[in-house]
Amino acid sequence: MSILQDFKRLTSSQRHAFLASFLGWTMDSLDFFLLIFCVKAIASDFHAQPSDVLGAVFWTQAFRPVGALIFGMLADRYGRRPILTLNIISFSVIELACAFAPSLNILLVLRALFGIAMGGEWGVGAALAFETLPREGRGTFSGILQEGYAFGSILASAAYAVFFAGISWHGIVIPGIGWRGLFILGALPALLVLYVRLRVDESPIWKEGAKKRAVKGAAPVFQKELLRFMPRFLFLVLLMTAFMSFSHGTQDVYPTFLTVQMKFSPELVGFLGILYGVGSIAGGFVFGVLSEHWGRKRAIIVAALLALPVIPLYAYGHSAWTLGTGAVLMQFMVQGAWGVVPAYLTELSPGPVRATAPGLAYQLGGLVTSWNGKGQALLAEKWGTYPPVLALTVAFVAVALAVLASLGHEAKGAEMSAH
Repeated sequence: MSILQDFKRLTSSQRHAFLASFLGWTMDSLDFFLLIFCVKAIASDFHAQPSDVLGAVFWTQAFRPVGALIFGMLADRYGRRPILTLNIISFSVIELACAFAPSLNILLVLRALFGIAMGGEWGVGAALAFETLPREGRGTFSGILQEGYAFGSILASAAYAVFFAGISWHGIVIPGIGWRGLFILGALPALLVLYVRLRVDESPIWKEGAKKRAVKGAAPVFQKELLRFMPRFLFLVLLMTAFMSFSHGTQDVYPTFLTVQMKFSPELVGFLGILYGVGSIAGGFVFGVLSEHWGRKRAIIVAALLALPVIPLYAYGHSAWTLGTGAVLMQFMVQGAWGVVPAYLTELSPGPVRATAPGLAYQLGGLVTSWNGKGQALLAEKWGTYPPVLALTVAFVAVALAVLASLGHEAKGAEMSAH
C-alpha cells in the first residue's frame, strides 16, 4: 500500500494528531540544531573554544531524561494533548531566552532547561500519534514522524544559510542577523500551540484508559505497569544509547568540522545541511516502509550496517561534493534506522506508561551519550583533525547498534490498547 493510500484512509482526527506530533518534533529539532550550526560564532562571541560551546549539547542531552519523565508522567495522567501544548510553549520560550544570554555560562544553563523541554516532546507526541493512528502502515508513519527531526535540521540549515550572515540575490539583500537573531526565530514554534488547541483531539486510547484509572486509581496502575515493564525498559535504554550515539555521533560536530577544518562558508555549510537533511528524511521513509515487510529489527540492522561502507566519503572526502555525497548517504542510513524507532518503542510499551516509558528510554540513551559531541570536539582539537574521530565513531556505534537490535524483541503490528 502506498503512502498516499495510507494517508487517504486516515480520518480528519488522525491526520491532525499525526501532523501535530510531526510538527512538534520538527520545531523541537529546529531549536536544537540552530545551536549546532552556530557553534563557531558563539565560541567567537564568548572567546571560547568550539568544544566549550558544544558543552551546551551535553547539558541539553543530560537533562532530556528529566523532561521525558516529567512531561511523560503528566501526559499519562492528564492527557497527551494538553501536555504537548505545554511542552511546545516551554521549549519556544527557552529558545527565545537563549538569544539574550549575556555569557556562555548562562547559555549553558538555558540549554539545560531547553533539554528538559526537548526531552518531553518525543514521548508525548509519539504516544498521541500511535494511539490515534491505525495499525496498518504504522512503520510508514513511524518513518515519517521520526524524520520531523531531520526536517527540523533542514529548516535550521536553511535559516543558517540565509539569515546568519545574510545574502544578496538578484538585487534582493537579506541582512545577517547572527546567532542571536536565529534564536529569536527559533521561538516561532510557539505558534504551533494554536493549531494543537484548535484542531487536535485527545488520544482515544488515553481517554479509554482514563475511565478505568478513575475507578482503580492512576498511581497504582502506573507503578504496577512500570515495574512489570522494567526488564524490557532497561534493554530499551541500552538500545537507545546506541541509537543516540549513531545520530549525534554523525551530526553534532559535522557542521563544526565543515566550518573549522574544511573552511567552508556558512552558505555552503547550510546548503550541505539541507542536502543531508533530505537524505535523512528519505532514509527514514524508506526503512520505515521496509519495516512493515521485514519487521522492525531487520530494518534497523540493515540500515546500521550499510553505514559502514559510507565512512570514507563521509569523513575523508576532500571536496564539498564528496563530503556532501557522504553526508547524504550517511544520514540516509542513520535516519533509516531511526525511522523505525517511534513505532518500535510504542509497540513495546503498555498503555498506562506509553507516554513515559518510550520517551524516558529514548532520553536516557541520550544522557549516556551526552558527552558525545564535546568528546568528539576535544579529541579533534587534541589530534588536530576531525576525520578519524568521525570515522571511528561510526564504525563502533553502527556495529554495536546492529548487535543490540538483533537481541531485541520483534513487535511489528502489536495492538495498541489502554492496558
